[in-house]
Order: sequence, then structure tokens, then C-alpha cells
Amino acid sequence: MRTDLGGLDTFVAVAEARSFRAASQRLGVTASAVSQSVRQLEARLGLPLFTRTTRSVALTEAGEHLLHGLRPAFADVRATLETLEHLRGRPAGTLRLNVASIAETFLSERTVAAFLAEYPDIKLDLAVDDDDIDIVADGFDAAVRLGELVAEDMVAVSVSGDQRQIVVGSPSYFAARPKPKHPRDLHAHECIGWRVYARPAPYRWEFTEDGKDFEIAIDARVNTSEARVMHRLALDGVGLTIGMEDSLRPYIDRGELVPVLEKFCPSFPGFFLYYPYPSGGEAPPKLKALVDFLRRRMRPKKKKRA
Repeated sequence: MRTDLGGLDTFVAVAEARSFRAASQRLGVTASAVSQSVRQLEARLGLPLFTRTTRSVALTEAGEHLLHGLRPAFADVRATLETLEHLRGRPAGTLRLNVASIAETFLSERTVAAFLAEYPDIKLDLAVDDDDIDIVADGFDAAVRLGELVAEDMVAVSVSGDQRQIVVGSPSYFAARPKPKHPRDLHAHECIGWRVYARPAPYRWEFTEDGKDFEIAIDARVNTSEARVMHRLALDGVGLTIGMEDSLRPYIDRGELVPVLEKFCPSFPGFFLYYPYPSGGEAPPKLKALVDFLRRRMRPKKKKRA
């Protein structure tokens, strides 16, 4: 038997009102349309659902059984629709985000915690991930990546200031080896590299000289996909590593790591939250709430007058 939901809402309306005319008023259609819908449903089921007289409408045994089964389901549907109505225009629901592991300014500095505190009806499904993604195909509402990785057909909102990637090593490492003066000197050093294992090769370290960008393919002693492991090994004197200055700054300020090759490491545009242009012209309330929150957070603070 073919399964079809068509006509079930009409059947429930007639069964509850015990009247085709009252059901038509409730549904906003003509009485003849209601009668036709019920007849088509009865024909599909091969069973009469109502006993009709000129003065009354009564359920048959089959009709009573069908109504008994449908009432809880339709109650759930109505409750869900009421919830959606309640959510209209209000930031609520689950927001699915995919964030690069090196996006320190988004993942730390209480950004996420402050957003959740401001919008208690929003839940986050937060994937920390460095793979290449298609946020639409992979089911994410938005993602956070470096600006250079964001496609031009996306809406992009800055979530950090300019960033810089630097090379560091521990004092104990440099106690036994001279500091590199040029990126090509890295070939003579032990290095701790980064790689995403879904990609064919490790990350090539990027530098700039005389306004020209270039890359160095490092023959790393250790490759890992985890930045914290890179930091830990560098702190332990295993070798030099590369990373975002925001992440490494606490170690540098404490004297635990020493930056090198800084003149080859200029700043560049930082991290952006990005998402596809909304088909309806405006992002869903939950995503719009995050965008507005981040824009307020990135807005320069006014200096207090003396």
C-alpha cells in the first residue's frame, strides 16, 4: 500500500470537529475540498473512515483506530510548529562551527564563553579542524580560517587583528647551535613541522624577503598535526618550530622560547568567520547573533579622556 500523508490533516480536522463544514472553516478551504480529500484518503486505504448522514458525521471503527494513532503525532507536529513560531526572529538553536586549531583569538580570550553568556538559547557544535572543508556540503553554518583561505563568494567577518607566523626555539637548543640568519639555514637545523594528514605533504614554511613570498620545504625531525605538541617539543629543546605569534607569545615573554628570522615574518590579515551568502538575503538569527557579537567585539574601543 502506498504511504502518503496527503489528506491526514484533513481527516483529523473532520474527526475532531465531527463536521465537514466546521473542518473546512478550520482549514480555510471549501467543504467540497474537504469531502474530496477524505474520499481520496478512504480510497487509498480501502476502508471507510466516516459514517455520513444528512445531520451527522461519525467515525467508523477504522476511523477511530486511525484517529487514535494520529492524534499524538499531530500533537507533536503542532508543538514543533509552535516552537518554530516562538523562535522566529530570536537567536536560538544549535550553531555548527568549524574552526582552525590555530585560531587562538577565537578559541581563547573568552570569545566563545562571552558569546554563550550573551545568548543563552544558542548551543554550539564546535569542530576544531584543520582539514579543507566545504561548509555547505559538510553541514556547518560557518567556519573560521585565515583570510587567505576564504573563498571570494563567502561573507567574511574579521575575528582577529593582523597575525604573524614566527619561528622559535628554546634557549637550551640555541646553547648548542647558532641561530639561523636566513630561512635557508633551517636545513641545517632540527625542525618540528606541521601537517594535516589528509593532505599529501607537510606544511611548507612561508617567509617574505624584499616583498616577495617564498616557501621552504622542511625535512622535519618530527611532523605532527597538533600545535600543542609542536610547542612542547620546542620547549623541550628538540628543535625549531613555527606557529602563530599569538599562541607563542606567552612562552616568549617568559623567556622559554626565543624568536628568530623575524625580519622574514611580516604580518598578514588574520582570521575570518565566513559563511555562504544567505539565499533569503539575511543570515538565520543564531548566525546573525554571532556575526553581530564578533563585529562589536572587534570594534575599536574609544579611549577614555584624561
